[in-house]
Amino acid sequence: MPLAMVKAGQRVHLVAVDAGRGLQARLADMGLVPGVEIEVVSNALHGPFIVAVKGCRMVLGHGITQKIMVA
Repeated sequence: MPLAMVKAGQRVHLVAVDAGRGLQARLADMGLVPGVEIEVVSNALHGPFIVAVKGCRMVLGHGITQKIMVA
């Protein structure tokens, strides 16, 4: 399922990034690689999408969260 569907407080594992090489490389540089655990901190409909990965928090656009597949 896409990361955008995950509710705040849940933890999931990244399975794949369904995007071009540029976005895949940028996300990999931020630590978002297959197998990493992601905790959704905030998933507001009209606000920021905040995740915690390896102890760091980052804000992602809702369009990007549609391309990140998790389980």
